[in-house]
Amino acid sequence: MRGVVFDGKRTEVVDDLEIRDPGPGEVLVAVAAAGLCHSDLSVIDGTIPFPAPVVLGHEGAGVVEAVGAGVSHVAPGDHVSLSTLANCGACAQCDRGRPTMCRKAIGMPGQPFARRGKPLYQFASNSAFAERTLVKAVQAVKIPADIPLTSAALIGCGVLTGVGAVLNRAKVDRGDTVVVIGTGGIGLNVIQGARIAGALTIVAVDANPAKEAAARQFGATHFLTSADGVREILPGGADHAFECVGRTELIRTAIDLLDRHGQAILLGVPAATAEASFLVSSMYLDKSILGCRYGSSRPQRDIALYAELYREGRLLLDELVTTTYPVEDFDRAADDAHHGRVARGVLVF
Repeated sequence: MRGVVFDGKRTEVVDDLEIRDPGPGEVLVAVAAAGLCHSDLSVIDGTIPFPAPVVLGHEGAGVVEAVGAGVSHVAPGDHVSLSTLANCGACAQCDRGRPTMCRKAIGMPGQPFARRGKPLYQFASNSAFAERTLVKAVQAVKIPADIPLTSAALIGCGVLTGVGAVLNRAKVDRGDTVVVIGTGGIGLNVIQGARIAGALTIVAVDANPAKEAAARQFGATHFLTSADGVREILPGGADHAFECVGRTELIRTAIDLLDRHGQAILLGVPAATAEASFLVSSMYLDKSILGCRYGSSRPQRDIALYAELYREGRLLLDELVTTTYPVEDFDRAADDAHHGRVARGVLVF
């Protein structure tokens, strides 16, 4: 079968991948579509260290082909959106409703794939850039069959992370003020999450003026190409500032833009060793800096919720899909994503 493999130096679209049958508690999914997220590019450029060779991709949707023993919530033929969260469901963090903090879901890559007799790693417990992938049952969330799979693919990462950061982590409330720095795939979902939450003012900041139309479509009330103008709109500062780029100087900017009792939420991914600075004295006005992993999500609950919000017309998915590419055009899709030409490019099989 076809898939995108990174060998530690370069990526290649191959056609001789193999995958094992599902074991107990596992689901084999025929992937129909997979979004190309900057996290995939970060593996390629080394920003996210990951063992190689690895089958890339982590934002996908498809149709269940087979299930292992003990799996009852999905069956062959079901449409599913895939999460990256292979949490155990039994530890203290899972029991508290915090599956993103499950230690068994972090840093334990499996090897369900093989090529020419050698095992390959699975990226983010998902590897959606393959015609078939194998996930834990908890990662496969049944969705209505009337949702286009090219759109449903984006729920499992960009939507969970962006909308989830607003609703689950920041807990943006009605009437709040929000600044979103960076309006790529994550930033647009933060914007629409803030709109859904009832934020009064949503200021989108992106150096690329061509992104204004999409930002406003998703719910931004203002658009700026520089954060310098935020104080003209919000003289006292923002209740929430989301950094969605992954640059340390923008983390400082997000903190500096906060009002009293405001909070900066960090969603961008800088290098693993990157350090950021801020004025400690500014924090004594009850300001907070919040890390956020995967939108602090509970995927079995949240994916189902977002699917229904989409069906009601309140959550935009189709509008996130800028371009679809056959998987063989991975290099072109990666180049478009790297240069910010797309909100989300989607690979299709």
